[in-house]
Amino acid sequence: MAVPSIRIRALNDASLEPSRRWVLYWMTSFRRTRFNFALDRAIEHAKQLAKPLVVLEALRVGYPDANDRLHTFILEGMAENARRFANSPVLHFPYVEEVKGDGSGLLEALAAQACVVVGDDWPCYFVPRMQAAAAERLDVRFEVVDSNGVWPMHATDRVFTTAHSFRAHLQKTLPEHLHAMPNDAPLSRLDLPTVKLPSSITSRWSRAAKDLLDATPAAIAALPIDHSVPRGKMRGGSHVAEARLSLFVSKKLADYPVARNEPEEDGTSALSPYLHFGHISAHHVFAEVAKREKWTPDVLGRSIGGSKEGWWKMSAAAESFLDELITWRELAFNMAALRPDDYGSMATLPAFAKATHAKHAKDPREHLYTLEQLERSETHDELWNATQRQMVRDGWFHNYLRMLWGKKILEWSPSAKDALERMERLMNKYSLDGRDPCSYSGYLWVLGRYDRAWGPERPVFGSVRYMSSDNTAKKISVKNFLRTYAR
Repeated sequence: MAVPSIRIRALNDASLEPSRRWVLYWMTSFRRTRFNFALDRAIEHAKQLAKPLVVLEALRVGYPDANDRLHTFILEGMAENARRFANSPVLHFPYVEEVKGDGSGLLEALAAQACVVVGDDWPCYFVPRMQAAAAERLDVRFEVVDSNGVWPMHATDRVFTTAHSFRAHLQKTLPEHLHAMPNDAPLSRLDLPTVKLPSSITSRWSRAAKDLLDATPAAIAALPIDHSVPRGKMRGGSHVAEARLSLFVSKKLADYPVARNEPEEDGTSALSPYLHFGHISAHHVFAEVAKREKWTPDVLGRSIGGSKEGWWKMSAAAESFLDELITWRELAFNMAALRPDDYGSMATLPAFAKATHAKHAKDPREHLYTLEQLERSETHDELWNATQRQMVRDGWFHNYLRMLWGKKILEWSPSAKDALERMERLMNKYSLDGRDPCSYSGYLWVLGRYDRAWGPERPVFGSVRYMSSDNTAKKISVKNFLRTYAR
């Protein structure tokens, strides 16, 4: 099946150049070889033009927040891709910058001999600016492909302001997109011409050395990045992501509605870092859940008005999980894609939240902490401290406790704007799934996005939803969690 046109956008007005040597896929956000519409599109071009396919997967040292944790996770994924592409006719070129600026010009050099350049349509952080700048420099068609979610993020020009309204829209429109799935195994029996890169390119930009792709401590230590954030608890790469998905679907999904809220249980999918770095696809996750449920799109009926339960006609556990994977995750992508200039700002808050933050801006705070005190878990609240330590130590922290984490930062910061900046700063630095539409959606949810006014009105919070550590500890078990992440 051809890649749906709704998922393809041209970033420049240049034309295809069929006489050139290869098709180039610039892999930046969907760092995987399966369930990847961008890779599928590049293969389509290569087949139609009877040209080789070159995949550039690069990692520079000058990206924001570059540190040992993020670099290691990305490199582990690159190594896995190198192994998977090695058994195909596709030329995978993993490039790791070792000195800031050394990678400059590589994309242009490869594109100069490309019939067309395909990229990943990621709506967040520095990627759109980087791609827009590249599009201006390239003299060949540069198109980006959306392989972020099950629902195409440009399928509407409406920005949704609640999960209920978005869910109702999905129930009306999603079925038409469920039959257009990316290829499960696009490299299997792939017949394309092969090519070697010319020495004019490889002599200046060398393929990443084995110790870099292996992310050895010595190789990472030699790079000019932030070494204060060590590698995290999770390993990167599609193989690890697929193993985690298999474990979750077969052993944990049935208990998901209850276990997902318990930080002392391994009850969540824990796939968010892999989804963020593109090591696994939302389509892949959805396909495995559907297989477990013995489900096909044919069972879907009419919209049920945005209700959370019953539309999928799957088990309650599966429907609960899919509401997170599709409704809430892709609601975040809707905002990031259609409000590219301010998706992470307070301008996206509903009117009640803007008004209540303004009204309570000068409220006295019982506790005020600096960013540095928060970073070091130096507050009076041990549950919050333990949650912060989990992120700092592991590179990921529990979904349910993230809400409390953000609400307390709002309570302990000089202003809502300061709280937003602090949440972003801490997660960008330490969390493997920061710098993502979902993380920005989470920060703004703390401040009232996608929510309603709550009563009674409180100091600092106003009518924004309130959470306390005492009430949280009554709802879930935290004794062992506190012990695990003690100072």
